[in-house]
Amino acid sequence: MKNLLVILFFFTPFYTFFAQDGERLFSDAVRSNFSKFKQQSNKAYKAGDFDRGQFLFDSLVQNQLVGSKFNDFTLKRVSNRKLKMSKVKKPIFLVTYAAWCVPGKGEILALNKLAKEYSKEVEFVVIVWGKKQEVKKFSKKFSGQIEICYAHKNYKNDNEIVENMKETLGFPTCYMIDSHLQVVNIKRGAASVPLKTPTKKALEMNYTVFKERIIQLNSKEMLATF
Repeated sequence: MKNLLVILFFFTPFYTFFAQDGERLFSDAVRSNFSKFKQQSNKAYKAGDFDRGQFLFDSLVQNQLVGSKFNDFTLKRVSNRKLKMSKVKKPIFLVTYAAWCVPGKGEILALNKLAKEYSKEVEFVVIVWGKKQEVKKFSKKFSGQIEICYAHKNYKNDNEIVENMKETLGFPTCYMIDSHLQVVNIKRGAASVPLKTPTKKALEMNYTVFKERIIQLNSKEMLATF
């Protein structure tokens, strides 16, 4: 019975979360659903039921966030220029990290390799939660074909970004967003790489996971053109 109630909650119709222009904003969908999701997921993780925790996250994404319109955030680049989401005009593969948290082995190498292969079709963006100087050091690990941005709650105009992404869906998290800013999918983390895995193998594992997500994003974009 409890499982049924959870399923019913996550299948709440989308029309209750539409913005004035007829499109349901990502931030509105998050705010409307996050407290119930957090309560349920905290209970599951506290009980050690990680499968249920993952089920709840996937349900939130698929039944409430996918199809919403991602907010037209203006992001701060480490290069001192701004990046406005609506100006990109390409599908966006966005990954969030934190300056104080070391990414999994092979993750950055995989992103760099994929950016080299797909940068003409997809915009690669990394948001690092942290202050500018911390993020500058972090950014040196990434390819120049990846836009490295940063956000911190103490910086002007960053509160909405932090509240709707970092403080809700956490990190590392992948956001797949089409060229019209519609959310295609959201996934937590990357490959599950054992600690002693050789770097080359870790790269391959993360490359496979990230590439599958990019293919899904590109497939959605191609369907939208018909």
